[in-house]
Amino acid sequence: MKKSFKKIVAFMTAAAMALSLAACSNSNSTSSSPSSSSQQSSSEASQVEKTDINVAVLKGPTAIGSVELMDKNDKGEASNNYNFEMFGAPEDVVGKITTGEIDIAAVPANLAATLYKKTEGNVMMTNVNTLGTLYIVDKSGEVTDVASLKGKTIYATGQGSTPEYVLNYILKQNGIDPEKDVTIEYKSEHSELATLLLSDDSAQIAMLPEPFVTQVTSKNENIKTALDLTEEWNKACDGASDVVMGCIIVTKDFAQNNKEALDKFLDEYKESVEFANANVEECAALVGGYDIMPEDVAKSAIPRCNIAYAEGDEMQKMASGFLQVLYDTDAKSVGGEMPANDFYYKR
Repeated sequence: MKKSFKKIVAFMTAAAMALSLAACSNSNSTSSSPSSSSQQSSSEASQVEKTDINVAVLKGPTAIGSVELMDKNDKGEASNNYNFEMFGAPEDVVGKITTGEIDIAAVPANLAATLYKKTEGNVMMTNVNTLGTLYIVDKSGEVTDVASLKGKTIYATGQGSTPEYVLNYILKQNGIDPEKDVTIEYKSEHSELATLLLSDDSAQIAMLPEPFVTQVTSKNENIKTALDLTEEWNKACDGASDVVMGCIIVTKDFAQNNKEALDKFLDEYKESVEFANANVEECAALVGGYDIMPEDVAKSAIPRCNIAYAEGDEMQKMASGFLQVLYDTDAKSVGGEMPANDFYYKR
């Protein structure tokens, strides 16, 4: 009987040990699962493909606002694969937008509205990126106010885009007919006009944006900044709207098919603008490195370039107010009619 009892105890002890070993085995198996899952998730994340995006920027403030993102992209640190292409004039971008060769572009605000009309709504504004940057510079010493421009020859850039319409509006509001009371000679590129001012004494008065204003005034002490056209605009419209010089646009096809990639671009572009405004010297070094303009010019110009970022309802309020003033002055300046609400991309 005792032997039988001992056998029972031994059997129960062995069973208990087996159960204990099984529990340990299960515990070890469970604890290794999260680690394995984490490694798999990390591996999958590293294999996520970036979206290829063709981006057009213009030499000048819009390129300055993009430069930190351009640098990040070249280092392989951007969320998407950006193919940045730089252009000297807005009209050089138009064909590439309409054919779909470019997905995202920095353009004058009124050109964005015109393209919206031209493409039957296949262009959307994603954000405002540049406010007033236009100035009248003068070698003659005769320009003291807008009225003193009457009878003068003004050299300018931006024919058919925002600069022309801003100048015309300010002149008209001050009783000057742009077609009869002044002569306006347009050049295709800002750099061309800057060179003309510095080399030709016949060019005495010009409308230029920053950073080209800084470039010419630093090289020739006789060239002075005579008028800030942002201030003159505010006087002319009694502060009813902002001067929205530039914006970012995207084709609607791209926006609808690549929303996540587009939103990542906007986040990175905003960071790039903030970097430019907060780190002038570092930004200027990048600007010089990308041959947008000399580094020393960029250092002085960036604070006066009004590089900005506004999206959503704020963007629509700013842009629509500006476009309305242009439309009321000359409907063709915005493509013949005001853009509808679907012109404005909102996340």
